[in-house]
Amino acid sequence: MKLYAKTISATLPVWASVVTKSADLFEIEINDEHPDFQSLLEELATEIEPGTIRVKAEDLCSRLGIEMSKPNLHQLVEQAQTLISLIATHPHYEQLLKTGYQPDLNIADAQTALTYLQWELDRNREPSA
Repeated sequence: MKLYAKTISATLPVWASVVTKSADLFEIEINDEHPDFQSLLEELATEIEPGTIRVKAEDLCSRLGIEMSKPNLHQLVEQAQTLISLIATHPHYEQLLKTGYQPDLNIADAQTALTYLQWELDRNREPSA
């Protein structure tokens, strides 16, 4: 699991390490199978509805002493478009399609939804006439 942070504490737990560091962003890799991390998740877990248990990212980051990066929506849409393109050309995905995988919504639907969102963001960025 990866987290992206603007700031981090001086020391991270043994199950967390900085992968990349730039002027304004730290990429942190979490070994989510480490027993200490699993214990922390159990401690932070809350039941949000009967039978559904979650851990809030804010709570986890607070424990790690990091401040999450909150990229703007344009950046997130661009990242999502890149990821969807990678999924579409991934050999395992292509193999699933060859063996009969036929979802109700497909990669092209996701790409179209993101394109519409990008258009709306661009339209709202333009100055009003």
